[in-house]
Amino acid sequence: MKILKLLNKKNLTIILSFFFLFSFKVYPTEPVDIWNLDPKKTVTENSTEEKVEEKTTSTSTIYEMQSEKKKFEIQEDETLLSKKIEISGLYDPVENGLTIDMWSNSDGDQILNLLSKIQKIKLSDDASEILKISLLTNSYFPQQNISNEQFLEIKLDWLIKNGDFKLMKDYLMKNSSVDKNEKLIIFLIDEYLSMSELEKSCEIFSNIKEAINNNYLSKFNIYCLINDNKKEEAQLQFDIKKELGFDDSFFSKKFNYLMEYNEKIDQEISEKSILDFHLSHKTNPNFKFVPNESTSKSIWRYLSTSNLLEDIENVDLEDLDKIFVIEKATHERNYTEKELYDLYKKFQFNINQLLSVKQSYKLLSNVEARALVYQGILITGEIESKIELTKILKDLFIKDGIQNAFKDELSKILKEIDIYEVPSNYTSFYNEFVNKEEVKESLTKIKINNKIIHQSKLLNYFIEDITKEDIEKDLNDLLKKIKKDKKYYISTKDKILIESLKSDGVQILKKYEDLYQIENFNIPTDIQFLIDNNEIGLVLLRLVEVIGQDEIRDIGSETLYFIISALNQLNIDPLRNKILLKVLPLKVKKYN
Repeated sequence: MKILKLLNKKNLTIILSFFFLFSFKVYPTEPVDIWNLDPKKTVTENSTEEKVEEKTTSTSTIYEMQSEKKKFEIQEDETLLSKKIEISGLYDPVENGLTIDMWSNSDGDQILNLLSKIQKIKLSDDASEILKISLLTNSYFPQQNISNEQFLEIKLDWLIKNGDFKLMKDYLMKNSSVDKNEKLIIFLIDEYLSMSELEKSCEIFSNIKEAINNNYLSKFNIYCLINDNKKEEAQLQFDIKKELGFDDSFFSKKFNYLMEYNEKIDQEISEKSILDFHLSHKTNPNFKFVPNESTSKSIWRYLSTSNLLEDIENVDLEDLDKIFVIEKATHERNYTEKELYDLYKKFQFNINQLLSVKQSYKLLSNVEARALVYQGILITGEIESKIELTKILKDLFIKDGIQNAFKDELSKILKEIDIYEVPSNYTSFYNEFVNKEEVKESLTKIKINNKIIHQSKLLNYFIEDITKEDIEKDLNDLLKKIKKDKKYYISTKDKILIESLKSDGVQILKKYEDLYQIENFNIPTDIQFLIDNNEIGLVLLRLVEVIGQDEIRDIGSETLYFIISALNQLNIDPLRNKILLKVLPLKVKKYN
C-alpha cells in the first residue's frame, strides 16, 4: 500500500495528534519489579491508595476528587522515583555466591584504576571467567566517584572486547533498554552484517519493544522491515522519523528504491557505515567496489563474505601496492593464506636470486622479498636453512604489522620438520610457532585417593549434597588415621581443603587441631581491607589481577591459599568450589 506515502505532512500531523490525544489517558500496567526487596510494602501502598480513593469518593466534590487524585499521583510518582534503584547484569548473584550489593560500597576511582591495569594483562581463561562473573552479575551500581553511565560503559566495553556474540545477545535480552545499550546493539548488528548475516542483525530488532531514538538504529530497523516485506510498517516508521526532523538524503534515495517508488539505479557508494555500504550493494545490480589500504575492516569482511573481492588470479604482479593490500587483507582473514601463497608462487625470480635468497631478498621491495623468501623455503632441502628462511619470512611479516598473514602456513612448514632435527639455536622459535594441535584431555573423572587429604572422598562435599554431619565424621576419621601415620606430611593443599570445610561450619575435634598449623600466608593488606569493607566486586577484580595470565592450577601454593581464604571470608562458596575442584583432585584421562 502506498496510501501513507501520499499523505502530506499536515494530514499525518493531524492523525498523530489524534492518536496521542486519545492515548493520553490510558495508563499501562506497571511491570513487576522482580528486584523489589519488600513486597509487603507494595501491598501496603496499594491498600493505602484504595482507602484514600474510597474516602475521597464519599466526602468530596468531583472537583476536589480530581485535585486530590492529582496530588496523590504526584506524591506516589515521587516516592517511586526516589525508590528506583537501577540494576544491570546477566547472572543471578546466587549462582556464584555473590550479593546484589557487591559493588555498593566501592569507590569508582578504584574500579576504573584496577580495570585499567587488568586491560594491560593477557588474562588466562580462569582469570577471564572471574572477570566475566564480576562484571555481568546483576547488581546495584557503585555510588562513589562513578556515574551509572560509566559503570554501564565498562560492562558494554568488556562484552565488545570479549567478542562472544551469544553472550552479547543474552545480555541484551535481559537488559532491554535501547538508549543504555546503543553501543552494544550497534556493534552487534554491524558485526553480523559485515559477515553478510543480515537475518541475525534484524533478529536483534525483533526483541526490541521500545521506541528507538538513535537515527542509525532507526534506519537499520526500517531496512529490516523492508527486507522482511513489512513495507507498510517501514513506511510508517520512516514518515514518523521525517516528522521528527530526520534528514538523510543517501538513505532516503535507497529507501525509495527498495520501496519501488523509484526504479532508477543510484550509483552512489557510501563507506560511512556498514549499513550504508550494504545498501549501496543491494540497490545496484552492477555493484563493483575495489578496496584499498584505508578501507575499513568491516567492509573488507563484508566484501569477503559476500564474494565481492577481486579474484587473485587476475592481480597484476607488477602492482605491488595492490598486492600489499591483499597481504593486509590476508592478515585480517579476508583472503585465505592459500590464495596469498599461490600468488607468491607466480613471481618470477632469476636463478641467482633463488640460489642466494638470504642476501637477495634485502635488495627487493617488502612484497617481492616475502615472495622470494617463500619460494626459497619451498625449494630448500636443508633443515637448518629451511627454518632460518622461515624465521626471516616471519620477521618480514611482523615488520609490516601483518604477521597473521603467515600463521597457518608457518605452522604447516614447521610441522613438516621433525622436532629432533631442529638445530638448538632455533628450538625456541620452533616451539613458539609450531602450534601443535592441543590434545584436550577429558578430565571429567576424579580419582579418589583416601591416603591424601586433598584427594580423598572429602572432595565429594564440594560436588554432591552431603550433610555437614557426614563430612565431619569423614574428616575426623581421616585425621585420626593421619595422626597415627607419623610419616604423613600435611601439605598446603590439605590445609586449603580443611580451612574451606571449617569455613562452611564443619567442626574438627580439638585433639586433631595440632595436626596442622596454618602457614603465614597473609592476604595482601589492600585485599583484606576490601574484604572487611564487604567490597566484593573489587575483591574479585584484585583476584583477577593476581591470577593474571596464569591458569589457576599453575599458581603457587601461597597465592592459592590467600585466594581461597579471601573467598571463604566473603562466603563466595560456588566460585570457591569451582577453583578447589580445579586444583585439588587427581584427575585421570577418560578413555573411550
